[in-house]
Amino acid sequence: MPPRLLEEEDAYATSRATRERPWRPISTTPELGPNPRRAPAHLRVIARDDPYPPPPCRVCTRGGDARPAAAACAHQTTTDPGGAAIPGDQIRGAGGGMTGGGGGGGTAAQAYGEAWYWDERYRKEAGPFDWYQKYLTLAPLLALYVRRHHRLLLVGCGNSVFGENMVDDGYQDIVNIDISSVVIEQMKKKYRDKPHLKYMKMDVRKMAEFESGSFDAVIDKGTLDSIMCGQNSQENASKMLEEVNRIVKDRGVYILITYGDPSYRLRLLKDLQLWTVKLHVIDRWERSREPAWELTKPLPLDGDSTSVVSLLGPKPDVHYIYVCIKGSDDGKSHSDSRAEINGEEK
Repeated sequence: MPPRLLEEEDAYATSRATRERPWRPISTTPELGPNPRRAPAHLRVIARDDPYPPPPCRVCTRGGDARPAAAACAHQTTTDPGGAAIPGDQIRGAGGGMTGGGGGGGTAAQAYGEAWYWDERYRKEAGPFDWYQKYLTLAPLLALYVRRHHRLLLVGCGNSVFGENMVDDGYQDIVNIDISSVVIEQMKKKYRDKPHLKYMKMDVRKMAEFESGSFDAVIDKGTLDSIMCGQNSQENASKMLEEVNRIVKDRGVYILITYGDPSYRLRLLKDLQLWTVKLHVIDRWERSREPAWELTKPLPLDGDSTSVVSLLGPKPDVHYIYVCIKGSDDGKSHSDSRAEINGEEK
């Protein structure tokens, strides 16, 4: 789990001033401010009381130890960005909650991959929020790959206004799905007068209600990342991508906005046979200066991501956008077509 998701959570809380929960240090050091990005470098771990604690561990409960949810045990696991399991007793800070590192070493313990977590969250926080990026910032990129008349699927829609903004910009057929029945009911009521927006409760690993080849594009802002935070992350991510592969039309696109750099995400995307993968990047935070990267221009992409590192540096402050185009006109393999940038071979 990327520790930088702490900053997304911070933005999430800040956008709801009446609901904001203060950050606190796991330390008596007084210098720590309310914003973790301003924490002194020598304080490596920060945490926040978790308003959505997980249920007690089933293993411990079966063993007669009804352990409180906040005291994580080794049976409960999450994953790092590459999918390696991390025992729960190594990822939770004092009092449960979300842990992370100003200097590295922390891992977020929120259960982003679980339906119960999002149901509870949306019951308490019903206001709209867009994770990662808003439509306005991504619109120039989407216009390169998606047409206004295309049938689109937004996975893990949550209570985002992304779909609403797309409809306002002329898109005509947008299906939104989420694993949380709570937020889907909220969104159905909110947009009952917008026929271009449809909402369905659905698991991205099992989209049997959709016919094969029924969508021109699938847009994913953080859903794959959430799955990578849950148990059996590699297996579940593969199931999701298999379903995406099934429901997207030939020459359709899967647009993935993620924290995962190529060294991690290409390991997953390599299983999408005969897909051309193009990489774009965008600054993670809105800035007054000119953006460092041209959003609509793909970056050179090789199998081991060395070309990306050479351009962006080792720890760029960006979101990665993988545009995966289904099908290959000339029958090339995925590994061959992956290196193509705007039709030009390296």
